[in-house]
Amino acid sequence: MQTMPAHAAHHDDREIETLEEFDATVSARGTLAGHRVQAVDLTDRTRELLTTDTAGAVFLGCPMREEAAAKIRADGALVFPPVPDLPFDPYRGHVYSPDELFESLADGYEATPDARAYAWFQHTKADRDIYASILRAVHDDSVSDALDELLSGARVVGVMGGHAMARGTEEYAGAARLGRELTRAGFTVATGGGPGAMEAANLGAHAAPFGDEMLTESLELLAKAPHFTPSITQWATAAFEIRARWPHGGRSVGIPTWFYGHEPPNAFASHIAKYFANATREDGLLARSNAGVVFLPGAAGTVQEIFDNATPNYYESRGEPTPMVLVNRAHWTEKLPTWPLLRSLARGRSMEARIALVDRIEEAPEALKRLGG
Repeated sequence: MQTMPAHAAHHDDREIETLEEFDATVSARGTLAGHRVQAVDLTDRTRELLTTDTAGAVFLGCPMREEAAAKIRADGALVFPPVPDLPFDPYRGHVYSPDELFESLADGYEATPDARAYAWFQHTKADRDIYASILRAVHDDSVSDALDELLSGARVVGVMGGHAMARGTEEYAGAARLGRELTRAGFTVATGGGPGAMEAANLGAHAAPFGDEMLTESLELLAKAPHFTPSITQWATAAFEIRARWPHGGRSVGIPTWFYGHEPPNAFASHIAKYFANATREDGLLARSNAGVVFLPGAAGTVQEIFDNATPNYYESRGEPTPMVLVNRAHWTEKLPTWPLLRSLARGRSMEARIALVDRIEEAPEALKRLGG
């Protein structure tokens, strides 16, 4: 079974992201000097803050009592207070979970933190408010930091494909089997975190620890709500019903964006790194796919991802080229003839041995292993 490193195993030991870490640091070191405390509620730690050296420390979005804040400022610490009335925490120390983004789904998708963050984004984007754009940038940087910690040491395979692929189709089932096989082979599946092919691959990862019949049953149940339109609520509720019936599934990552706000994140990724800036998200997803990327049939977005991935492989700007597997010969040679261009680019370069075109989704894991050496 694939493992993903336990959170916080590899983060900077001056970073404190939970109350447990805060207490352990204060008791073991007796000082918080030079530490970074990120989104930890310190309301009940006034005594510790008043009696511990905090020189040069930075407190990011930590609720605390005014006397504690005054004392640590006097010590020379920097205090970035929590921002009131925001539908998200810009200083968060961890990536999201599906339960967190879809909280209050029972009251309709519009009530969820995910929908509220998108509404805030639309509103502030129109205002061109510098303060709002700083908050978005801080949030996205916090998410990137948390994602790096989460994936430290993992062999990550990206699965790219379009959002239009509907539940109940053979293509969707194939993408789910791909996610399951990659997860069983010890890879961590990473997708763009949205619906369609992305959801299918995350579902497959969730299905990995269970018997094969679990995925067959899940696909049948999901087919009743094939698309996220007209009702995101129904579409997401169907996914949560499967997660409730088969809890503790395999782990995978979804990396979506509020930039495409009409497109909800899928609930099958166990960890969701959601961004405001699509460019940060796109580059982050591909840069972290250190064990290769599988490209399922898609349209403009997937074509863009192929060449976003090909460019660092061509120049070797991230080191050794990583494997690229395109699935569906007709799609990538006739409908959108991306493969001939990719092959021409690769000719005579070290990436030439790292690209493959396969006809069937079932051939993708084997091709990845072959190209990965």
